Amino acid sequence: MNKDNVIHSWPASYYMKNEKRWTSGVLSLTLKSLMFQTSKDGQNLFTIRLSNIIDLKKESSSFIFSSLTVLDEGNIKHWFSSLQPSRCVVFNVIEHFWREQLLPPEGESTASVPGPSKGKQLIGLMCNSQKRLEDTGKILDQQKEQFNNIMVGLDKIESDLHVADRFLSELETPAWWPFGKFPWRNQKNAKAQQEPAATSTTCITEKALGNQNIIIKIPILYSKGEDSNPKPGSLVVLLSYLEITDSSFQLVHQYRREEIDDIRIYSPYELSLRQRFIGKPDITYRLLSAKMPEAFSVLEMQYKKKLQFMPDYFTFTIPLENSPYGKEDKVWCSESGCIDHIRQTEPLPEEENQEQIQAQEILVTDSEAQELKQVLMKLKNLALEAKTELECQDETLDAITSATERATTHIEKHNRRMKKLM
Repeated sequence: MNKDNVIHSWPASYYMKNEKRWTSGVLSLTLKSLMFQTSKDGQNLFTIRLSNIIDLKKESSSFIFSSLTVLDEGNIKHWFSSLQPSRCVVFNVIEHFWREQLLPPEGESTASVPGPSKGKQLIGLMCNSQKRLEDTGKILDQQKEQFNNIMVGLDKIESDLHVADRFLSELETPAWWPFGKFPWRNQKNAKAQQEPAATSTTCITEKALGNQNIIIKIPILYSKGEDSNPKPGSLVVLLSYLEITDSSFQLVHQYRREEIDDIRIYSPYELSLRQRFIGKPDITYRLLSAKMPEAFSVLEMQYKKKLQFMPDYFTFTIPLENSPYGKEDKVWCSESGCIDHIRQTEPLPEEENQEQIQAQEILVTDSEAQELKQVLMKLKNLALEAKTELECQDETLDAITSATERATTHIEKHNRRMKKLM
């Protein structure tokens, strides 16, 4: 087993029943299996596929205290103890990936049916990408509507500020009062003139922050800061938020889109979110999930400039049993930021290579190739439309930023003038 496949590993002790003794080593978890290697000679004592695990428990007895047991399909129970940092941490992580292995993909039947051809698999992948792009297009339309509402609100604020400026000018130098400002003007009049602007700002906030739609929601294990005890929960990606909820769906923390300073990606299944502060600790959450690759495409689109791929990520390899290229693909981040795969195979002799080519020639039929071409054309059109819409929204954001800065400057100026009138 390639070490690059390891998602997490923990120092542990394993009970060898034949020799009736404990041996120290490292318990490692990969996407598909669980294995134990001795620390003395690095010998791999066993490897269990997660799909073959029948039960996973936290147990203890008069002989074995604070242990973790794994029961495989051969009714063989494996005992682990001296787990670091703790038994609970190891149990939560393994259980999460084990349960995700047991759950079939959405819409997939558990009955054993012949697998689809490679062409159908490619068409399925392309259709999933098309659906994701269509969902993204709907979100962009909603975002465009929100931006338009914000611009309408900012225009109203600017109009109210012009009215306030005229009133303040009349109060400061009225035509019928020769002695300057009125000393008896109280604070009530100033507050009355601030109400229209405050109301407009409230309307903008409600329109901008209301009706947030969920883009994607995945189960996770989360931990805050230096806490090494991950807890089960969910990651919810919304249009302007990232929310972390616990197992009871209670909100643990909410990151506004502009509050996230960086997203560090350690592997295709683990990342951390950080919000920086001056004079107080940063708010950092570390997330681990077997479904994390499904959220990467959304996070990449929304937070592309804030993604930081750590060195371990570029050397991570995962087994792809259904891949037409083989059992092991390397994952890395390309220049566009997308996750790609590179084939890792040994050179084949010339005869075997020709046989391989002949076998691959019939993997995709002409009708499937034509259907793939049509789906790819739709994907291209959707991507171009999304690009155009994003460019338009960038211009709208620039206009919103400029209008907000002008409004802030005018409000500060009016506040100073009202204080002089009091």
